[in-house]
Amino acid sequence: MDAEHTGDEREMETGKDGKVISRKTLLRAAVMAAPISLLVPQIPALARNMAPGQPLEPTPYCSDGDPPTLAQTEGPYFKPNSPQRSTLPGSGTALVVTGYVFNRACQPVANALLDFWQADNNGNYDNYGFTFRGHQFTNAQGQYRLVTIVPGLYPGRTRHIHVKVQAPGRPILTTQLYFPGEPRNSTDTIYNPRLLMTMSTSGGQRQGTYDFVLNIAGQPTSSPTNTPTNSPTGGPTGGPTTWAAGTAYSAGATVTYNGTSYRCLQSHTALPGWEPPNVPALWARA
Repeated sequence: MDAEHTGDEREMETGKDGKVISRKTLLRAAVMAAPISLLVPQIPALARNMAPGQPLEPTPYCSDGDPPTLAQTEGPYFKPNSPQRSTLPGSGTALVVTGYVFNRACQPVANALLDFWQADNNGNYDNYGFTFRGHQFTNAQGQYRLVTIVPGLYPGRTRHIHVKVQAPGRPILTTQLYFPGEPRNSTDTIYNPRLLMTMSTSGGQRQGTYDFVLNIAGQPTSSPTNTPTNSPTGGPTGGPTTWAAGTAYSAGATVTYNGTSYRCLQSHTALPGWEPPNVPALWARA
């Protein structure tokens, strides 16, 4: 009998009829009786949609626990020196994953390294080459885009994509991305609902979004104020105006900055350093 089963047998309870019941059985029964709302957590909000000025919670650090491997957090199938590419070609259901890398102050991290690896359509990893492996860097706005397929199911695990994320010169975050609605999410001991992607389908292609938040402090900025120093003259009805610091913008207002139009995502008073290209939490290209 292995150590895992020995531990299970030591934790026993006696039922009303005198029969011995393992605690694992009791826990399973409790899970079955729990309300669905407690068992199926909501998909986490994207970091870009969080209130400005509030510190963000870092992305969970995920551990695989699959021996043998030198670093348990990587799982047994990580390989260094993957090719730099944002498209991982192969057969299967097309999937595009996009998002941003932020620091805890909700500031985008440019040139952050993202190294992705995953199983193929049949749940197998390429341990000899670099199929479904590749790394890329975020752009000046902290954005990344991965073109791949929906990974197959690996034995004993729910559907997932591995990723390492590293800001320049900072520690590496090793984690995984998960798919909502997967039956195995409830039985996978590594699964974390905070790592769920927001999923949609368009033209037969699956689309996932996820914003990573690295556990690094951002540059200090002033807190936004609700007292405007200027009033915007444009917006949804008056047409876009040129972005200006000190202006109070409402959600839905449009501005131009360096010849590009942007739509306000959250009401705020603009501050220097919060120019639309720098804060995707506040502005999106119109």
